[in-house]
Amino acid sequence: MATYTDPRPASSYDFAGSFDPEQAAAQETAWIEVIRKMEEVYSDLIQYEVELEEKNTALEEAQRFINSVLSAVSDILIVCDQKGHIQQVNLAFLRLTGFADVDLFERPLDQVLAESAESLRLYSWIDHNEGREYEVRFRSAEGLTTEPVALNCATRLDHRGLPAGIVLTGRPVGELRRAYEALKQAQAQLVQQEKMASLGRLIAGVAHELNNPISFVYGNVHALSKYSERIGTYLRAIHGGCGEAEREELRQSLRIDSTLADLPALIGGTAEGAQRVADIVRSLKRLSFSSTGGAETFELAELVAKAVQWSSGGRRGGIAIGVDLDDCLPVRGQAGQLHQVVVNLMENALDAVSGRPDAHISVCGTVIDEQVVITVEDNGPGMAEENLIKVFDPFFTTKPVGKGTGLGLWISYGIIRDHGGTLEAANRPTGGARFTIRLPMAGA
Repeated sequence: MATYTDPRPASSYDFAGSFDPEQAAAQETAWIEVIRKMEEVYSDLIQYEVELEEKNTALEEAQRFINSVLSAVSDILIVCDQKGHIQQVNLAFLRLTGFADVDLFERPLDQVLAESAESLRLYSWIDHNEGREYEVRFRSAEGLTTEPVALNCATRLDHRGLPAGIVLTGRPVGELRRAYEALKQAQAQLVQQEKMASLGRLIAGVAHELNNPISFVYGNVHALSKYSERIGTYLRAIHGGCGEAEREELRQSLRIDSTLADLPALIGGTAEGAQRVADIVRSLKRLSFSSTGGAETFELAELVAKAVQWSSGGRRGGIAIGVDLDDCLPVRGQAGQLHQVVVNLMENALDAVSGRPDAHISVCGTVIDEQVVITVEDNGPGMAEENLIKVFDPFFTTKPVGKGTGLGLWISYGIIRDHGGTLEAANRPTGGARFTIRLPMAGA
């Protein structure tokens, strides 16, 4: 049977055993305050539990996100502690070796490498060679050796910034080589496209150069055809037994004497025009954009003059071009490549001054300190200061879309560098751009 106990403390009674209302009321108020505080603490505990569950859910989501990212990464990833024990790997490494994730946790790295992992584990914070690349092979789950893998090792730091292990990342060497070959092929295609674009820009200038001698030859051949008819008529009359009077009349009417007098000049002019065409064709062959030919010594002044003439001939349009070249500018290299550089610089200069009423381009060449120096200057708007350090970067261009690939100056820079020289870009003090080529003088 339950017994009733008065919740009020015994102190609510006086010494005689009688009940004190005031003291009981004060104690009851204190008791209620205690209960209220307990309710507040309980409410806070509930709130903390809710927040803890939310944070735990967020952490689980973050963990799932990180795991999904690591699984999607195509490069292999291995995380080890300071003892060289594996802490985590990604899906790419599991696919490479055939292991299961649980088989690798806390496993020494030495056991999955075909060679010792000691240098990989310690070098990053002892030898200070972080960033060094290793080519290693792993052991697969079947005990076989995998293909070579190019590994990079980095130090993993704890929350205090102290070394806590290493992180290994890498990719199979075969895949890297295939990617490198694909990149080289793509680069070669882009370079070839730019070369073909440069060649296409030369078409107008070359056509202009060919038009003059071809027109001259065509006109002379037309005149020779008429002269051939006259002489043929005259000879047929003679062979037909015409009299002296008739022969003399034909000689005068057909202007045989003047025709015969003109023949040497016509024949000589035709031969000169044909020779001019042959020279242009020979120059085109010599200035092939192929880089397979060997280096040769040649006069850069002649090449620069020809490049300026060809690049500007098709679209000069009132642009004043001044050419001042020393007679002796010998260099050694591939003429076709250097021709392409000058054409690229001329094309840029022509684009820069296009539409200006006072458009002017200056091309100079001289020898300074046993170096052949070629400058191409224009009076266009020049280049923004922030672009001066980027003009030789691949794909950088300030031209509108469709007007430039951004490869011309990059290719030109590489060609000059391969010839042992330099190509520099600057703004002229009076406005406009200046490009300076410096090449070693042949025989210096």
